[in-house]
Amino acid sequence: MLGAIIGDIVGSIYEFRNIRTKDFPLFSDRCFFTDDSVMTFAIYLAIKNAKDDYSDLEEKSVYYMQKLGKAYPDRGYGGRFALWLINPNPKPYNSYGNGAAMRVSAAGFLASSLEEAKLLANKVTIVTHNHPEGLKGAEATAVAIYMARCKKNIDEIKKYICDNYYKIDFTLDEIRPVYFFNETCQDTVPQALEAFFESTSFEDAIRNAISIGGDSDTLAAITGAIAEAYYGIPEDIKNTAISYLDAYLKSIINEIYM
Repeated sequence: MLGAIIGDIVGSIYEFRNIRTKDFPLFSDRCFFTDDSVMTFAIYLAIKNAKDDYSDLEEKSVYYMQKLGKAYPDRGYGGRFALWLINPNPKPYNSYGNGAAMRVSAAGFLASSLEEAKLLANKVTIVTHNHPEGLKGAEATAVAIYMARCKKNIDEIKKYICDNYYKIDFTLDEIRPVYFFNETCQDTVPQALEAFFESTSFEDAIRNAISIGGDSDTLAAITGAIAEAYYGIPEDIKNTAISYLDAYLKSIINEIYM
């Protein structure tokens, strides 16, 4: 989960000022956590506090996303989602935005089987992003995380993703000159996955994701979550990223990792 938050923080300053290189400072004093991190925390809390059979997970997802969204109101939420956050009777709105994938990492990390990863991803996603492409983006992300946790190698993970979700037939070098800002799952998740597939380390995966431009914080959040499951996170990167969080969010990280 922290991998998603690190990707978000690193990418926060490049979302509207894209760079097309892997050579950049990983952190700066201008970095900050965005809605991607806030909703990642919300989904973790929803799964953690749901019943053992997850029968109330959709309800918990709504509760914690609205609770944290109201607690952190100025973090860059999309227009329809911002309205959903304050709606007393929120309903899904057929979205296929990439927010479905950027917040879902806890489903992959907390699942006890591949099928449970899919179940959790769908339950936490369908309360907002009930379009098939939104559900697919979230599920593919959770599945990649779960497979990485289970020590599947990159070729095995890529084959499963290509067979079941997206035909990823491009390289980062091929798309870097032409890939631009896109908020859909179908044009964010495959690119984020390829950034992981071409990586050699956690840090390299984050740099890959940032280097192609686009919706940088969300791309790097998705890539970072999978990279954490596969490589782990170096202590210096972990400690620097945590320093950008407030006391409440740090307490959740401490609960998970300490």
